[in-house]
Amino acid sequence: MSKHYHLFISHSWTYSDAYDGLTKLLKNRPYFYYSDYSVPKNDPIHTNGTDKDLKEAIERKIGPCGVVIILAGVYSTYSKWINKEIDIAQKYGKPILAIEPWGSERTSTVVKNAADRIVKWNTESIVAAIRELD
Repeated sequence: MSKHYHLFISHSWTYSDAYDGLTKLLKNRPYFYYSDYSVPKNDPIHTNGTDKDLKEAIERKIGPCGVVIILAGVYSTYSKWINKEIDIAQKYGKPILAIEPWGSERTSTVVKNAADRIVKWNTESIVAAIRELD
C-alpha cells in the first residue's frame, strides 16, 4: 500500500487559483495519496476569528503534517500569514517545499530562502520532493 501524506498547503485566499490548481494536480496523480490540512477560505476562524485565533488554527493544522508546501509566487513576500506559516513550520521542524508557480518570472525570495527544497510547477518534481522530505 502506498504511503498517505499529510500536507499543509499554504496559500493566499486572494490568489486561490494556484492553490486550486495544485490540489487538482496532486489529486490526479496516480499512486499519490494525501490529506490537505490547509485552513479553508470558508473556515469561520478566517471570517470571525482574531489574528491570534487564526495563528492557533494554523499551528493545529501544521502540527500533524509531514511537509508544509508554500506557493512561491511574488505575492507571498507581502503576506503576513505566509511569514507566520514559515515561522510555525520551522518551530515544529517541518520541512518546507517551495513551488514556483507555473510560468512565473518573479518569485518570493522570502519563501525560497526558508525552503528545504524548491521545485518548478511540475507534477513529478512536486511529488518526488514531497516523498523525499516526508
